[in-house]
Amino acid sequence: MAKKNYVLDTSVYLTDAEAIYKFDNHDIFIPLKVLEEIDKHKKRQDTVGVNARKIIRILDELRSKGDLNKGVRIDKGKGILKVMSYDCLKRSLQFPPDLDLRIPDHTIIATALAVKLQSQETKPVRKTIVLSRDINMRVICDSIGINAQDYISEKAVSNSDELYQGFVEHLVDDAVIDRFYANEDIMIAEDEVEDAWHANQYIMMVSNASPKKSALARFYGYHVPLKKVIHTSIPDWNIKSRNKEQAFAIDLLMDPSVKVVSLVGRAGSGKTLLAIAAGLQQTIGLRNDENHYSRLIVSRPVQPLGKDIGFLPGTMEEKMLPWLMPIQDNLKFLMGDRTNLEMYMEKGKIEVEALTYIRGRSIANAFMIIDEAQNLTMHEIKTIITRVGDGTKVVLTGDIEQIDNIYVNETSNGLAHAVEKFKQYPLAGHVTFKKGERSDIATLASKVL
Repeated sequence: MAKKNYVLDTSVYLTDAEAIYKFDNHDIFIPLKVLEEIDKHKKRQDTVGVNARKIIRILDELRSKGDLNKGVRIDKGKGILKVMSYDCLKRSLQFPPDLDLRIPDHTIIATALAVKLQSQETKPVRKTIVLSRDINMRVICDSIGINAQDYISEKAVSNSDELYQGFVEHLVDDAVIDRFYANEDIMIAEDEVEDAWHANQYIMMVSNASPKKSALARFYGYHVPLKKVIHTSIPDWNIKSRNKEQAFAIDLLMDPSVKVVSLVGRAGSGKTLLAIAAGLQQTIGLRNDENHYSRLIVSRPVQPLGKDIGFLPGTMEEKMLPWLMPIQDNLKFLMGDRTNLEMYMEKGKIEVEALTYIRGRSIANAFMIIDEAQNLTMHEIKTIITRVGDGTKVVLTGDIEQIDNIYVNETSNGLAHAVEKFKQYPLAGHVTFKKGERSDIATLASKVL
């Protein structure tokens, strides 16, 4: 395999601090301007800050092995890492005058062009590739003849359409559906299905004689009978499923044996409302036999996670109010009486807070909801779930089509990783919502806007 030169943009290091170890024996060039850009992020209290500090430590360790200006061997069997500037371009005047070298991105591109010019003097000539998460930088590179690619080391799936749905249709004989409704044991063999099924996956058995004849079931294993969907409503809060996906979600949310539940769907599909209603039912519900948890914790990321909110006036609760209002809206809709809500919050039965304060905690015997989880990285999702103690259930909700975090996308965000990584384990379950139920106008807006 021909050796290549890779120029990594700042966004790559802020996404993955260990990126330099993932290029086999190819050489890596770090523009001097990238080090300055990384330094600007090192004090952040989120994953971006963690990655900034980590790559600085890695480079400091490499510095002890040699001269970063001349090049240092990254590791045994790896390539050379070198920090360089674009000063050679000053002599050759190869940089387009339309680009302003006072702009950091343009300085990085100029350095990549310098690497390319140097590589053309070697034998054999090496291919120079710029890696960046910044789309516009890749476009500019391509426009001036530099090969540019996205950095995609941590994609949960290659395409968002491939994300695990938690539901599948399965054709069966007409008699099988009759037997299922007659409470007979129905088992599906592994060789009967096209793609592998997972525990807690929902199945819609459809008659091959009459497509309108169907039955909904929950799959536990190939040697275990299919089960009927038990919970389709949350009675104390007057919540009933309006479609099959909502029925599946309620069934998972009300099952204490399923410790990790992920719900993905567009705005208005009901994922957050159902999760909060199920949490209330199992913490302060009227049926004592269903009260499996001592408290309900609802949280969502302050975008970006850990962003300093100290400049806002008021107490911590007042500062967080704008971020947490969507959760408060759902709680007020369900509980109606604001006095009751405040009473339960004062007693500690309901906690509403930002994820900024989750690190360092150990949360036991709680029903924990993480809303807007699509804005979290895989590392942040791991940080949250590893806070979970005995008896706690974690519910992750979000819409992978609405991402505000510039360092993740539809296939690399933490929610997508959680869906894919947990799908094979019996303690986890997932549902993808297909239909909006908030209102006709909300459903229409999600489709046409």
